[in-house]
Amino acid sequence: MLRFAPILLAILYALAMYRFSVWRTARELDARSSELADPTLSQITSRLAAALDLPRIRVHIYEIAPVNGLAAPDGRIFITRGFYNKFKAGEVTAEEIASVIAHELGHVALGHSRRRMIDFSGQNALRTALAMVFSRLLPGIGTWLANMLTTLLAARLSRSDEYEADAYAAALLTKAGIGTAPQKSLFLKLEALTQSNSGAAPAWLLSHPKTGERIAAIEKLDQRWT
Repeated sequence: MLRFAPILLAILYALAMYRFSVWRTARELDARSSELADPTLSQITSRLAAALDLPRIRVHIYEIAPVNGLAAPDGRIFITRGFYNKFKAGEVTAEEIASVIAHELGHVALGHSRRRMIDFSGQNALRTALAMVFSRLLPGIGTWLANMLTTLLAARLSRSDEYEADAYAAALLTKAGIGTAPQKSLFLKLEALTQSNSGAAPAWLLSHPKTGERIAAIEKLDQRWT
């Protein structure tokens, strides 16, 4: 029984971390966000809502500076203040913002948002369990090896989710009459907007697929649909 103690402790830790992460995320978003009330963006999100047979799509602004969009585990959609400021400055279009909203809707519809929270908790538990085991077998590097393996696993899962959300967004944008052009043009801008250096690292180490690969995947969908 004692040999399974690390595994049981890891499972209990994962459950506790999941509950705590959901609570902490909801509290943070409630404290630092408000509903978006921009007439131009409201018009274009109305087109997305009509394509989904919904009365409306609520979007919230998360008051942080980095350029990003996110879907909360409870299904709410957010764009950051930094992203909205880029729109107000004319650096991104309303259609490009719509592509972000469609992408985050994809995460919600496909269950990624809730699963990511569970995965995050599970990965922490797995990291703890592996560190316990590896540290006994490989003193000195066991913890480092456990961290590396769980990081690679998390990146792989995240990339898969991104491709699926991209495909959902492409279908929704096409149905709404917006098309995939804004989605692809935003991808080309994202590295500069987020000041990322993703091109310097191997794709399998990244939590998001490379820009060219994401655009190529959307273009394959375009060809299939047309």
